Amino acid sequence: MRRAGRVLALGLALTFGGGSALARCEDYVPQPKPQNADRDYMGQTLDEILDRGFVEFAVYADFPPWSFAEGDTAAGVDVEIGRLIADGMGVEARFRLVAAAEDLAADLRNWVWKGPLVGGGVANVMLHVPYDSDFTCRIEQVMFTGLYDVETLAIAYDGAVFPDDAPLPAYFRMHRVGVENDSISDFYLSAMAGGQLGPNISRFATLEGAMAALAAGEVTALMGPRAQLEAGLGGALLHVPPFPGLMKPDWPIGLAVHHSHRDLGYMIEGIVAEAVADGRIGAIFEARGLSWTAPEW
Repeated sequence: MRRAGRVLALGLALTFGGGSALARCEDYVPQPKPQNADRDYMGQTLDEILDRGFVEFAVYADFPPWSFAEGDTAAGVDVEIGRLIADGMGVEARFRLVAAAEDLAADLRNWVWKGPLVGGGVANVMLHVPYDSDFTCRIEQVMFTGLYDVETLAIAYDGAVFPDDAPLPAYFRMHRVGVENDSISDFYLSAMAGGQLGPNISRFATLEGAMAALAAGEVTALMGPRAQLEAGLGGALLHVPPFPGLMKPDWPIGLAVHHSHRDLGYMIEGIVAEAVADGRIGAIFEARGLSWTAPEW
């Protein structure tokens, strides 16, 4: 599933050369807000959530280490963060494992502010939402809040091939590298050096497939989001090098709620901020052997 590629679609990804950046929201076109939508689609108010005793989170399916099914139960870093939030609210946490759509805007439409065409209404909160200030201007139906991590790209590599120096992106002119198809890593390496790396890029349907290829010696390295690589490779032979020409090699991750439920968003923001400050969020990552970068508030 191409979540990393969808970050690119937000404008968080590539800049080669000296083009000037757009001013924040310069090309913004207002979107209709669904104030008159059915209540099933707008979700529940904070008071309704507290009265009924549970809050529902939308988390991505099949997305280790962030969220996945473990038997009949949702598991993963995002699930544990959801439980932390629910505990701070004094309610039960419930999770809906959802499939990723074509881009983040569609995911937010399906699970935060409108609801999918088939399969019910929105959840109260969506976790693992990449944050970008420009993007927030364009999706007015959503409140973005509760930053809890900063994800970054990294390179995993075969130590027998690179015994002395961990590989930089330029090394892949001569060494085969794996990427998830249509991901930031794919777009970045494909465009680098005028396309000179193209013959040495192997594309896989999933990052898990690329990791299996690295283990089998079919590629000498692979590039992808650090947390997924750490979870799949145990943190061994992994580094975060400079990525020349990549404007945003990392991105904050937070959550989203419906724009009409800002009181819910503010409550969750306070719970998450406190958990970031006192180390409880970091401990969730540490327990899984994952690196954690505290976001800037």
